Amino acid sequence: MDSAALITAFVTLFVIIDPIGLFPIFVSLTQGVPQRERRVIAVRACVTGFLILAAFAFLGEAVLGGIGISMPAFRIAGGILLFVTAFDMLFERRTKRREDRAEEAEEDFPDPSIFPLAIPLVAGPGAITSIILLAGQNTGVQTTLAVLGVALVVLTIVLLLFLAAGHLERLLGRTGITVITRLLGMLLAALAVQFILDGLKDFGLMG
Repeated sequence: MDSAALITAFVTLFVIIDPIGLFPIFVSLTQGVPQRERRVIAVRACVTGFLILAAFAFLGEAVLGGIGISMPAFRIAGGILLFVTAFDMLFERRTKRREDRAEEAEEDFPDPSIFPLAIPLVAGPGAITSIILLAGQNTGVQTTLAVLGVALVVLTIVLLLFLAAGHLERLLGRTGITVITRLLGMLLAALAVQFILDGLKDFGLMG
């Protein structure tokens, strides 16, 4: 992958995983938890999320081929899904859904590292779709490893934000988080349209 493709992969995964939108939820899920245990939860959530994304990066395209779905068709469908996610980010619906899931998990599960942090907040449908799309842009293991390297960088950022979540929440405040989330939503909408255009081009419907 060239530098432009790597940058696109980073922006796509950063926006769809949304580390800035995740850390307030992490704070709410780990309120009252000792600092040492909070670090363990953060590491476990990020490692689990990465393993899930890695599995789909290597096996996602093969699974799609096995059920007769072409990559161009998946790019178009994935672009539509990401556009819906961007729309939700712009109108804060995504944040509300994540908070609802967090509240449900807090009632039922004392350890939130696997659910809802790793699944579906870190490695959710949007992230899984993105990793399959990005890994499927070019054939070969090198492309998949490059995309996973980018995913690892994004999840490292997630981990760092989790570890510093309390301080950052006080620094940015609710308004700052909302502004950043909406800006990222606009960027994701543009990337989603690009995925759709690439899929149409692969089908030969565009020059």
